[in-house]
Formats: sequence, C-alpha cells, structure tokens
Amino acid sequence: MLPAISDAEIQTYRSRGYLLLESFIDAGWVEALSAKTDELVDASRVADPGDWRFDTEPDHASDAPRLRRINSPVDVDPLFETFSLDGPATDIAEALLGPDVRFHHSKLNLKWSDGGEEVKWHQDIAFWPHTDFSPLTIGVYLRDVDEAMGPMGVVPGSHTGELFDLTTPDGAWTGSIRDEDLPRARTEEADHLVGPAGSVTVHNCCAVHGSQPNGSDRVRPLLLQTYSRADSYPLLGVGTNGLGTRRAHQVVRGSAPDHLEIDGRRMPTAPDWFRGSYTSIFDVQQRTHR
Repeated sequence: MLPAISDAEIQTYRSRGYLLLESFIDAGWVEALSAKTDELVDASRVADPGDWRFDTEPDHASDAPRLRRINSPVDVDPLFETFSLDGPATDIAEALLGPDVRFHHSKLNLKWSDGGEEVKWHQDIAFWPHTDFSPLTIGVYLRDVDEAMGPMGVVPGSHTGELFDLTTPDGAWTGSIRDEDLPRARTEEADHLVGPAGSVTVHNCCAVHGSQPNGSDRVRPLLLQTYSRADSYPLLGVGTNGLGTRRAHQVVRGSAPDHLEIDGRRMPTAPDWFRGSYTSIFDVQQRTHR
C-alpha cells in the first residue's frame, strides 16, 4: 500500500518543485536507519584512507570522526537497500512518478556538528543529466532538524525556470550557481525545510536548493535517494552517470518501457544489458531464429 500522499500534496510538488512531509516515516524505520548509521560512523574510525564508503572532512580522525557523506548506502548495507529499493522511499517515488520507477543513486549526507560544510546553491540535473526532468530526490531526516543545523532550502517554483550555469566564466566546473546569477535564482525566497526525525523532503532535479553550515552541536544525518520515471534514462558520458554502482539505473517499481520516442520517432527498446548478459549480435540472432 502506498503512503498517504494526498492529491493536494502531489499538486504542491508539481507546482512548487518540492515537498516537506513531517514525521512521515515511522519510528521503527527511523530507529533502525539511525542505528545502522551510527555503526557506519564507528566503522569510519578505523577505515583505511580512501575507503570508498566514506567521504570525510579534512580533520576527520579516529577519536573525532567528521564525515560529510556515506556513499551509496544501498550498496553498503541491506537495510538501506530495502528502504530505498522496495520500501517507504520507493513508495513515495511511485506515488509521485507513477507506476514505473527507476532508481538512480543514494547517499547519506551527515553535515557534522560545529561547522559541517555548506552546500552551495545548485540544481541537481546538471550533475547527472537525464532524457527528461522527472528525476527527484527523497530525503529522510534521521534526527530532528532545526534552523541551526543548516537545513536544505529550496526555491519555490524554480524547477520550471532557468537552468543555471554551474561553472566559472572560463568554464571550470564548480557545481554551484555563480554569485552574479543568484539574484535571478531568487535564493532569498528559499523555504528552509525543518522538521522532526522521520520527516521527508522531496525536490525535483531542477529545483534550486542549498544549505548553510551546521552551526549546532548536533550531527544532521540526511538519507537521500534519487529516482526517475522508468522511461527517463541517464545520459552516459556526462556528469556522474557513469559512476553508478551495481544498483544504479534499475527499475524498482513497475516495468521498463518497451519503446522510446526521440525527435518524434518511436522505436522499440532492446533489453537492458547493463548487468552483463549480452554476448553478441551473432549469438542473439542465431538463438532467436533457430
């Protein structure tokens, strides 16, 4: 059964480009995800430098861990895998995207206490372009989040507006909107999403968003997972799409489409051979015509 996202909430997402669903995930899930997060933080204390699971701040130490992110939690522990690929987060994605849903990636941003780093204003779609603008990211607060903790701010309606340049004037990638463009991005209108543990944020891939440093003495763990409609495909050869892990791009609800339309022309789609089942055109043709 899908979560009780009302028609009004769906319309709010479509018109504003984001949602805040307070106390939406039940306490059992929140407690389990929080406990697993704590285990991983402890593991980071003794992890080898460069361990792919952990993105740490420069002064991270075994006796004083400071993590920015746990990478791809769906590939780190089965609990996150279930939650993101066939659990409450998937249910929300299905309610907003329709019956056929494709998973893209997950991450667990920690924004450590006493100055955990800001996330400058940006739009996600530039980092991982798709064939449409359906991708959305679902966040879950694993702790209570207030204004002091650097909550995410989202500019209402920005998902249908300008797609901003995230480079310097000479073309170097910064991943953030240029200072001179911020007035057009209307960042002063951002809605900063605070709420108790278990609250859910949803934002469209084109929504302008960012967050300030964490000025509190509490860590702000935010579990994030990104989905698109199943007929939305990540474009390889640009951004982070080629860095996907073993769970990337798979259809997690419904089924993959049997056709594509490009420039108004319809064509059938081949099976998804990303997982390595393809041999050659010779083998495929001979097997199907025997």
